[in-house]
Amino acid sequence: MANKKLLAAMPDSLTRIVESGYAIWANDDVDTALRARFDSERIPVVGVRHVRVWGLQVDDERVLPGLERTQMPDEEIWEVNLEARNGSRYEFESKLLKPAPEA
Repeated sequence: MANKKLLAAMPDSLTRIVESGYAIWANDDVDTALRARFDSERIPVVGVRHVRVWGLQVDDERVLPGLERTQMPDEEIWEVNLEARNGSRYEFESKLLKPAPEA
């Protein structure tokens, strides 16, 4: 599912999800109707994607008087592709998931 280089860069909690091949919701942050599309105990993981959102720097004192430079830092996001009961696939940020218990 994931190559060794990608596995080495993943957070430990995500590595455990990928190695087991199944996840569950970490908390109730996901809408109930969306959660109902997935198995409640073991959601199949079909892929992982690493995304880097580049930060932003704005230099314009006309827009922000006294704050000539505004910066937003880069952000690293790990997306996990999950398979619903009907075979559809959805991507979720890894922070919404945790490893599923063993069957």
